[in-house]
Amino acid sequence: MKRLAVLAAACAIAIPAYAQTVATVNGKAITQDKLDQFVALLVQQGAQDTPELRTQVKQEMVNRLVAVQAAEKAGIDKQADVKQEIELARQGILVRALMADQLKKNPVTDAKIQAEYDKIKGLQAGKQEYKVRHILVKEQKAAEDLIASIKAKKVTFEDAAKKDSIDPGSGKNGGDLGWAPSSNYVPEFAQAVEKLKKGEMSAAPVQSQFGWHIIQVDDARDVKFPELAEVKPQIEEMLRQQQLAEFQDKLMKDADIK
Repeated sequence: MKRLAVLAAACAIAIPAYAQTVATVNGKAITQDKLDQFVALLVQQGAQDTPELRTQVKQEMVNRLVAVQAAEKAGIDKQADVKQEIELARQGILVRALMADQLKKNPVTDAKIQAEYDKIKGLQAGKQEYKVRHILVKEQKAAEDLIASIKAKKVTFEDAAKKDSIDPGSGKNGGDLGWAPSSNYVPEFAQAVEKLKKGEMSAAPVQSQFGWHIIQVDDARDVKFPELAEVKPQIEEMLRQQQLAEFQDKLMKDADIK
């Protein structure tokens, strides 16, 4: 009997607490439950659940309810453009919730991330990156003359780049473009880079949309692929977006659209 009495007392305390009204606006209650839901939403977005936050949330809920009641009293909720905006907001909320539910039911697992990482890493196997210098000039003849001067050792590649290159970024550094895969460059430039050996300069200038290039490959090495931990967040997000895109495609295919 004593245990039943304690349980009954606990229920009597718990039920009013759950249904507690934190504020009343023109006879309409704002419950503790609604306030807790609002706070929980903000916490999911990174806020800290503090007494100060709860005070601010309560005031915001009161402010909103006062304004909503005024809008409804004025019949604003019946206006065509407002009704359309409300419907669009409703649709947006439902779509976001649907996508969140899809990801919750079909999470991107560590196994999927590992498989995608291995796939991408495999595609990069054997690829090279190059340490390249170049001199960019406007005219073919100027490029040919510079090549002849460099070959005759009348001027070094670096000095010629500093003096004559119209690429200000690399020119001041002796033409140095740093390390990069050939795919970083325009096709004509990339093809020339891939054909050159370590320490070799292009025998003829290479034309691109930017002008005429004299290219020198200082070094080459296998592309170093990052560790899984470094790229895991990016791969996870990519897989999430792919999954949502596939889900949306399926919804469209299954829908009766006329």
